[in-house]
Amino acid sequence: MQIGIVVYEDNNNLRESLCNLITFSKDLLLLGNYARVEEVITQIEELQPDVILMDIDMPGMNGIEAVKQIRTFNQQVQVIMLTVFDDNRHVLDAICAGASGYLLKKHISDHLLDAITQVLQGEAPMSPGIARMVIQSMQQNSKPVNNNYNLTQREKEILSNLSKGNSYKLIAADLSISIDTVRTHIKNIYEKLQVHTQTEAVSKAVNERLV
Repeated sequence: MQIGIVVYEDNNNLRESLCNLITFSKDLLLLGNYARVEEVITQIEELQPDVILMDIDMPGMNGIEAVKQIRTFNQQVQVIMLTVFDDNRHVLDAICAGASGYLLKKHISDHLLDAITQVLQGEAPMSPGIARMVIQSMQQNSKPVNNNYNLTQREKEILSNLSKGNSYKLIAADLSISIDTVRTHIKNIYEKLQVHTQTEAVSKAVNERLV
């Protein structure tokens, strides 16, 4: 079954390139592409995509506001932010709005298809530079908490890898374990930290200095 994708990007050339990448992939199905987001609620309710590719810097309403609107009625759809920005404010605003992943536009051609796969598997794909900035920003406001949640050494290693933006595949290779084993450990981490997503787990780990 193909993965339904909707694209929001005001740059016509980039939007066309994204659409071509999707169209030429046998696993993806392009449901719609738009240069503006004012009708995002109607469009997403009608098209019911699995993944949304969302530019941040849009004319009129921006991508961050669009994600906030989407999250008022749909918590399941995965939203990957695409942007030329690499500053903390935009990164954190997008994540707080409910973005599932975040990629710089210069990395799109090399990493987009992998990012779509990762986000559907529960991962939070981010460019390495973006992941570092998120962690640094969180660390500036973090406070130590006297609770390690009974995490095992292996779980701490995996949580540390997640905080660096590493994919499940990279974590498995780094620790010489299977991807299924990584998923099992991550499930246990979520239960111990009482979170439901990778972003929540990393945020809690950094804020409470667990990694």
